[in-house]
Amino acid sequence: MSTVQASGLSASVLVLNRQYMAVHVVSVRRAFGLLLNQLAEVIHIEDGQYGNYDFQSWREISELKAEFKEPNEDWVQSVNFEVCVPRILRLLYYDRLPKQRVRLNRRNIFARDANRCQYCGKRFSTSELSLDHVVPTCLGGGTSWENLVCACVKCNVRKGGRTPRQAGMKLICKPVRPKRSPMLTIKLGNPKYASWKTFLDTAYWSVDLK
Repeated sequence: MSTVQASGLSASVLVLNRQYMAVHVVSVRRAFGLLLNQLAEVIHIEDGQYGNYDFQSWREISELKAEFKEPNEDWVQSVNFEVCVPRILRLLYYDRLPKQRVRLNRRNIFARDANRCQYCGKRFSTSELSLDHVVPTCLGGGTSWENLVCACVKCNVRKGGRTPRQAGMKLICKPVRPKRSPMLTIKLGNPKYASWKTFLDTAYWSVDLK
């Protein structure tokens, strides 16, 4: 698969452990590497039923599917054949679960707030946004999910080193710690990843998207 074309390689693949619990999200290249090294198998859901396939059998399934490609499918092309990008893999020799946490970082804060300034309510590109401490650090505010929000430059400058109340401003949403990766929530909004919902349980999901 070293000669695959770029199309389809930008997709993501959900990885389950041997007990069918979600543990990671990987790139398509990584997913095919796991398949070719016989470390994982494809889990394919269709009409409420799911089947397990190794690389060879998935390649054969892809040959049948190629005549009737679906709009939400992704494909990669090698020298000799085309193969459908699997949405879900199951690791054959891994039982553990990751530690339950969602990393506090700029990307996840922006994703949680949907790139919307939490003061004026307008959406901006990432480059036009900043992070704001609701209670400024100079007033004892900490760096936490509950005290960090997305803010546009104009609102951030207006608020300055004050609390929203002191600045005469209001938050449109109370900042909270998300139960699962905000980036994952964005992925689940895409119809191509609908099959992930079968295996995603908030009680188990905790890893960062790469």
